[in-house]
Amino acid sequence: METLINGRTLALVEGDITEQDTDAIVNAANEHLQLGGGVAGAIRRKGGSAIQAECDEIGYCPVGQAVSTTGGNLKARYVIHAVGPRGGEPEADVKLASAVRSALGEADRLGLRSIALPAISTGIFGYPMEEAAGIMLAAALAYLQQEETGLERVVFCLYGEEAYNIFATELARLLDELSKIEK
Repeated sequence: METLINGRTLALVEGDITEQDTDAIVNAANEHLQLGGGVAGAIRRKGGSAIQAECDEIGYCPVGQAVSTTGGNLKARYVIHAVGPRGGEPEADVKLASAVRSALGEADRLGLRSIALPAISTGIFGYPMEEAAGIMLAAALAYLQQEETGLERVVFCLYGEEAYNIFATELARLLDELSKIEK
């Protein structure tokens, strides 16, 4: 599923984020930037130990923020480590939106044109997928509507048909809302 926002592509795909052919992929990181399980584990396995070594040098990233490392052996040149909130923590929605904006901002800072994001915080952090989809997509749509971004393609790479369908339903709802506002 793809849509154009201000001349920029927002796409949803189902698959393995480590196989995305984008300038950067986003790691659903923890504050201490340890590449354990889930998306982070897949990035560590396919990208190699250099990514964890760079994370160790950085050491820490607060919730709602993002930092970058090289992509190691991945197709992507960079990994942007975005730290999302745990489900149920105070202001989790604000922190999740901030993590998305920070990841996209880091891509702009690096001069990148494309980025792929997973469903941040929905794995071991326990954030409900439906809520995360709405928050993440709304943050990305708002970001792409601004004039100063150099991003041309933002991909939400979702693991499994259920996650894809949830994001597709939420994207259709948000686009319908946007079309009503623009009329």
